[in-house]
Amino acid sequence: MHAEPENLLVIDVLDEDAGLADVEDLRGRTFQLPAEWLPGAADGAAYRVSVSGAQVTFTPDPNGAALLRERSKQTLLDFSDEPDSDRPDSDRPGSEDRP
Repeated sequence: MHAEPENLLVIDVLDEDAGLADVEDLRGRTFQLPAEWLPGAADGAAYRVSVSGAQVTFTPDPNGAALLRERSKQTLLDFSDEPDSDRPDSDRPGSEDRP
């Protein structure tokens, strides 16, 4: 049996009236968790999630939200909507040598 890898969750929206937190993980999936499970729950707070057997631990991570934002930016940069982004510059229109 192997240990589950650590994961990161960031609170997107905290609904204090309902006692629920909408969170996002590193894969972009969203979940609702009871806010009481998350120490110091607040909008934008991040948590490392550790799983050991039947126990789940949420540990605050002060740098987690920035890490998730950077990862999301990189994911967006990995996708391009330019249809000819694989062609060399010399094959693109307007890239002819000019005297």
